Amino acid sequence: MGLAIGIDIGGTKVAAGVVDDEGHVLARARRRTPSSDPDHIVDVCVEIVRQLRTDYDAGPVGVGAAGYIDATRSTVLFSPNLAWRNTPLREQISARLGGDVVVENDANVAAWGEFRFGAGEQQVDMVCITVGTGIGCGLILSGQLYRGHFGIAGEPGHMRAVPGGRLCGCGNYGCLEQYASGTALVRAAREVATERRDDAKRLLQLAGGDIEAIDGPSVTMAAQEGDPAAIDCFNEVGRWLGQGLADIAAMLDPGRFVIGGGVAEAGELLLKSARDSFNAQLTGRGYRLHADIVAASLGSDAGLIGAADLARGG
Repeated sequence: MGLAIGIDIGGTKVAAGVVDDEGHVLARARRRTPSSDPDHIVDVCVEIVRQLRTDYDAGPVGVGAAGYIDATRSTVLFSPNLAWRNTPLREQISARLGGDVVVENDANVAAWGEFRFGAGEQQVDMVCITVGTGIGCGLILSGQLYRGHFGIAGEPGHMRAVPGGRLCGCGNYGCLEQYASGTALVRAAREVATERRDDAKRLLQLAGGDIEAIDGPSVTMAAQEGDPAAIDCFNEVGRWLGQGLADIAAMLDPGRFVIGGGVAEAGELLLKSARDSFNAQLTGRGYRLHADIVAASLGSDAGLIGAADLARGG
């Protein structure tokens, strides 16, 4: 079927690659996301595609964008973490590149990538959750990407977890991603480092003694090295994530949850507490089978692989 280019636009980076029809990434490119300037985001996408096409005869382009995408896969209706509001992204990119361009939600393309080539293979009913700056979700139901009537299905990060809770980028209060995301992990780590400095010695050391310098990678490294405060932060985020998965299971009853994104790279530090919370809070527990909760296998390439495959009509 030929080569395609997949672009994954996240809250902090734009990643792209040339992908063959077996899901292999033949070349990659990466840029920082100019989150406050929608026009610059288009410039970055066009630049990356032109760069990749200098060495590869790649045709269709698939774009995974962090936001609500309309039913025609063309317009970014809204993005909580990027400056998109009713932005005709497909038209803007295709006008400068020509050819076929497909725009899809970034979590949807990651889910499709994992379903086609990764940890979700052979699972016709699966949910892929990406835990990064926020929470993304892609739904594969009966072997098809489920987008909903208006194109924006699969946003559990914005389900209300705590009524009247923390203000979310979407404008509501108490959304799940305020408690079970990379942002929540860093917030918890900074709070615990302030309150329990003795337990957070390694965490503070990695941050150079500056609490405000604590970031996701330093929390992960500290937890992997046994820092009690950092481990507690992962347990907290995992508990919230497991609660969200239990709520999703009550509605959709998938056979497998695939957990990806930057925070999920911590592996069992996150997944164990998520499984424990899921098993404790699943409705009807003890009288039903429990879905598997597994780590994504494609890593940071899932989005661009899925976007490229969808661009080919996958």
